[in-house]
Amino acid sequence: KSTLFNALTQLDVPAANYSFCTIEPNRGSIPIPDERLTKIAQVIQPETVTGAAIEFVDIAGLVAGASKGEGLGNQFLAHIREVDALAHVVRVFSDDNVVSVSGKVDPLSDLEVIDLELALADLQTIERRMERTSRMLKTGERIYKEELELLGEYKNALEKGIPLRRTGLPVILDLPLLTFKPVMYIANVTEGD
Repeated sequence: KSTLFNALTQLDVPAANYSFCTIEPNRGSIPIPDERLTKIAQVIQPETVTGAAIEFVDIAGLVAGASKGEGLGNQFLAHIREVDALAHVVRVFSDDNVVSVSGKVDPLSDLEVIDLELALADLQTIERRMERTSRMLKTGERIYKEELELLGEYKNALEKGIPLRRTGLPVILDLPLLTFKPVMYIANVTEGD
């Protein structure tokens, strides 16, 4: 993960061969090239030109039990809640000199662990929200009944192993659910592959 982060941001954060090398997130921003902005700047000649940028955040990997606090999981999950999209870097190469958290190279299992931990964290968030919304039902406002029904649909989907981004359900904006985030999977292969 950190090697990819360094390549994208042209920074030099540690990318060591041991688990949890990254504890605090590393952040790097890169500008998005836009020739339209350059042409506009040539015409109006502003003092400064500020284009769009993408901020990349290198967050430590999740391990089984992260939703219960294993491997600093709660801290890492909090960092994940702050980002707009996820890029899962998954190891698919074998090399006895490169440490694996699980002790073996099994990319599908690694993805399942990550997806499960994100879903479990979402279920905890949903259950807390359902308790609060249930108490608010006493006000008689229809919005709480509708929210409780939607939370129930979220819960049902997650219990069936369906990430919320695949459900088509509407998003509750003030509820930071991890499985609604768009995901890109990146296969970490050997140099020759």
